[in-house]
Amino acid sequence: METKVSSQTTTSATLNAWPVPRAVTNIVLLSCFLAILADGYDIGVIGAVLPAIADDPEWGLTPVELGGLASWSLVGMLIGALFIGTLSDRLGRKRMLLVSMTIFTVMQLGAALSPTPELFGLFRFLGGLGMGGIIPVGAALTIEYSAPNKRSLNYGLMYSGYSLGIVASAITSMLLLSNLGWRWVIAAGAVPVLLIPIIAKLLPESLESLENRGQHDRAVTLAEKLKISPYVPAIPKQLDVHEPVSWQRILGQLFSPRYLRSTIFLWIALFAGLLLVYGLNSWLPSIMRASGYELGPALAFLLVFSLASAVGGLGVGWLSDRYGAKSVLILFYLVGGIACLLMMFPNSMLINLCLVGLSGIGAISTSLVLTAYITDYYPASIRATATGWALSFARIGAIMGPIVGGWLAALNVGTEWNFITFALVAVVAAIAVALVPNKPLESR
Repeated sequence: METKVSSQTTTSATLNAWPVPRAVTNIVLLSCFLAILADGYDIGVIGAVLPAIADDPEWGLTPVELGGLASWSLVGMLIGALFIGTLSDRLGRKRMLLVSMTIFTVMQLGAALSPTPELFGLFRFLGGLGMGGIIPVGAALTIEYSAPNKRSLNYGLMYSGYSLGIVASAITSMLLLSNLGWRWVIAAGAVPVLLIPIIAKLLPESLESLENRGQHDRAVTLAEKLKISPYVPAIPKQLDVHEPVSWQRILGQLFSPRYLRSTIFLWIALFAGLLLVYGLNSWLPSIMRASGYELGPALAFLLVFSLASAVGGLGVGWLSDRYGAKSVLILFYLVGGIACLLMMFPNSMLINLCLVGLSGIGAISTSLVLTAYITDYYPASIRATATGWALSFARIGAIMGPIVGGWLAALNVGTEWNFITFALVAVVAAIAVALVPNKPLESR
């Protein structure tokens, strides 16, 4: 029988009202890292194989159709982040992480075997449902099991798996694409299904989630197993956690007067950030090929873009913990935008590689720290939902990224307009972050 926690409790929901052993933090980081790594591969692989699909005479797709094909998984991610993030606050974060990973890994095999672009898009859409759930759930787990002064750094460590997954997709493409074709590169995204039993064994459930769902006895038992002592959970004020938190109450808090302005500008910033990430990720090899590079060097730009963002995420996360996330986010969005703009000039390959690396930091690294900032901004009872809904809105920007790239390619206006457009998007993200109010005291 589970213990009922009285609604008279007045303590506000606070992160880490208990000391988490470093070993437990490492296990959570590793588990979420592996899930995000697989997610990053499946996101990055479409950009890596898009030039090969464009050259496929059987499908004969136009640039706009290619952009649409790249966007189907992002449509699925929009829906997945919306519902899986909310379900994780009601059904458990570990369960939904495993469900999400199962969905997107299995669907990659279907995409690889698809005989038509329509079926390929369908499987990518279905896989996107799972991909969209990984980030909000992994973010909530990582933030919860991290010390307050290590949240952004640990999130950067965990989320580096996303960039490394894109790196893995670029390397796999360079190794397999010319000999075996793009279908084998896509199919490799199904291999991480073998990691699911390992993650299921290693990853603990969220203590916050258990408490918010009224399962106090289970939380106490888990805390004892994890050697968390003393375990003194903080309960949302005026909330009877014996009953499951309704999605109406969760969303009501998210859009309450206290959080409305924050929600609007955080959503705009993440919208612009993901448009930048997915626009560059999907079209960077094609843009560099249009700039005169062969396929191998063009894929090398995607590799540097992703690798720099993996390393840069650690640096941006560390700086955010030390100097405050808001100012660091503004700075690096502007740095990424300037670097992107400078790529329009006739630079040497070495300089362009450096600029691509800075663009990766200003796009992926900065957006991942922004996601951590959003996760940490809201109280524990709505954390995964807040992240999931922000990501779902931002997925519209992510969907627009490949489409904008395809539209610019179809206009034949010159590659410089790709760089100008994406630089302006980075500036919009920086301005939106600047307009976010300071975090309310109850969420600190």
